[in-house]
Amino acid sequence: MEVLRFSLSGKTAFFKKPEVNTYYYFTYGNIHKVALLGIFGAVLGYGGYAQMKGFEKEKRQSGLTKSFPEFYEKLQDLQISILPKKKKGYIPKKVQLFNNSVGYASKEQGGNLIVKEQWLENPEWEICLLINSEEAQKVKEAICKRKCVYYPYLGKNDHPASISNIVVEEVQICEFEVGRIDCLAPDEFVSIADLDFDDKEDLDLFGSFQYKEALPYTLDALTNLYHLKNFLYTDEAVNVGETEVYQLSDGKKIVFY
Repeated sequence: MEVLRFSLSGKTAFFKKPEVNTYYYFTYGNIHKVALLGIFGAVLGYGGYAQMKGFEKEKRQSGLTKSFPEFYEKLQDLQISILPKKKKGYIPKKVQLFNNSVGYASKEQGGNLIVKEQWLENPEWEICLLINSEEAQKVKEAICKRKCVYYPYLGKNDHPASISNIVVEEVQICEFEVGRIDCLAPDEFVSIADLDFDDKEDLDLFGSFQYKEALPYTLDALTNLYHLKNFLYTDEAVNVGETEVYQLSDGKKIVFY
């Protein structure tokens, strides 16, 4: 089976957490599936949240109805895997202060709004996309030809995205009992293996870190708010539940979701 594999990076990134919008705007610690689908939608020229304004008016007039932005409607079934490239999966963050002085940004005198955002610094991931549908094939062709309709960015248009090291390779489903998984994985798929010292020594599976975070996984059909899942990234040995494990050409093992 084919997989599109590429590096995704930038100088900064901001994947806004919607729960807090007072004093500071916070970011998720890694890119998530909904944001990645947004990047693919930009590449293919699909509409986003801004193009839904007409639909929102219809919702208010006729009652709440189910609808998604165009990019999510068409790409939600894509199977992706995200491999952090930073040590232990952690990307440094820094709070940035800047002025929004368009005049209508604030009701204060002068219309100036001081914005405080938490940005990821020099983020980098390896992205894998399973080519198992027509939409996945469209994404593969556009990225391999280095063509995009809208410029992709990392959360906001202040953060241009760089796509490099593009390859298409064959992957195989591998037998997996216990071992390391090299991607962010929903914790319903993986769990830390309960191994004693001798088993770890025999398998050379001494781990040093566990990175866990609740990340957006899907959108709600009525409100378009995020549904979250807990994700795990670790170099420790894990057990895998009822999901398939794929092995890449360099030996890395991943799951798609």
